[in-house]
Amino acid sequence: MTVDDLWFLADEARQRAEQAYHRLRRSHADADYLEPVHTRRVSRPRFRTLASRVKSTGTPYGVHTVVRRRDDEILLVRHEGVDLWVLPGGGVDGDDEGFTEAARRELAEEAGISADYGGLAMATRIDIRCDGHQTWGVMPVYRARADVAAELSVNDPDEEISAARWFRVSELPADTRDRDDLLSWYDHVAGD
Repeated sequence: MTVDDLWFLADEARQRAEQAYHRLRRSHADADYLEPVHTRRVSRPRFRTLASRVKSTGTPYGVHTVVRRRDDEILLVRHEGVDLWVLPGGGVDGDDEGFTEAARRELAEEAGISADYGGLAMATRIDIRCDGHQTWGVMPVYRARADVAAELSVNDPDEEISAARWFRVSELPADTRDRDDLLSWYDHVAGD
């Protein structure tokens, strides 16, 4: 792929991200969600990968779910590929799978549970940059509640997730990806 091709890919990705973002906002117009912004500076091959994902689905990192059990516990899964605790989630399977369906599927695969979904928690904007190229994508994070007795089990077909565990919000591990976003969201909804 030439430099010009990378520019075209970034532009196509940006257009798809805008469509996905506006569709997400329209479908959650009455929701009270946060909109954090993150910038990722990446290598040229990683930029190509992420821009291709955004061009395909509107999201570079898929969709995720912040699952609460009781009022003070959040579900995290251990992602070995990034060596961090993360929210359960992942990629959208093509045009036939919507964001919410992908979030439910990923939750079942990565933690072995289902949950009652309550809408959007965050619509995170991810700005992606490499050399003189830039694009962006949206990362929807849904909110859900799980039964207190829900048994966790990992059945991840990608074999990236090694563990699923409940954490008290006050005791989230230091190596939790987007920890500050989670804490901000929790403070925002603490009375729910």
